[in-house]
Amino acid sequence: MQEFLTTGLIASPPVPADLDELYEICSDARVWEHRPSSRHRSPAQTRAMIDAWSAGWKKHGLGTWVVREAGDQAVIGYGGCTQVGDAYWNLGYRFTVAAQGRGFATEIARAAVHAAREAAGELPIIASILEHNGASEAVALKLGMKLAYRGLDRGNPDPSAIRLIYADRPLSFEQLSCIVNPGQ
Repeated sequence: MQEFLTTGLIASPPVPADLDELYEICSDARVWEHRPSSRHRSPAQTRAMIDAWSAGWKKHGLGTWVVREAGDQAVIGYGGCTQVGDAYWNLGYRFTVAAQGRGFATEIARAAVHAAREAAGELPIIASILEHNGASEAVALKLGMKLAYRGLDRGNPDPSAIRLIYADRPLSFEQLSCIVNPGQ
């Protein structure tokens, strides 16, 4: 699945020409209110993100899309499911401040979950959310995901940050361990 159209959005795999608009989103402190340490400080960070997304598309045939409103060429955000190893799909999205609160996150998340199930439905789909991000938690709940984990967010500069893992199905201990303790 390459480019597609939902009710009001056009979603397509990232291309190098998207760099400036994606950097504008990723460097906006307001967009990273829930995890300020992840805000991009240079276009090189955004370029590396685009390269990683492109590699995922090549390897798995699915990944993060760049999102535009239908009829408009301006990038308003990104979202999709990225496959992590052979273990699970990670659902994620981020939108400009002006695009937030308009249902776009739910719309792109619903499309991403559908596409991930078609691509490799045997893999669970998870949404990793900081507890104080109620809007993202609401999206996971709208998709029918269930809370699978609540605990300290390891590696977060805020030592009191709580990570929530929502999943589209019950997770085994091994699956949850892989998600919560990546690389171990």
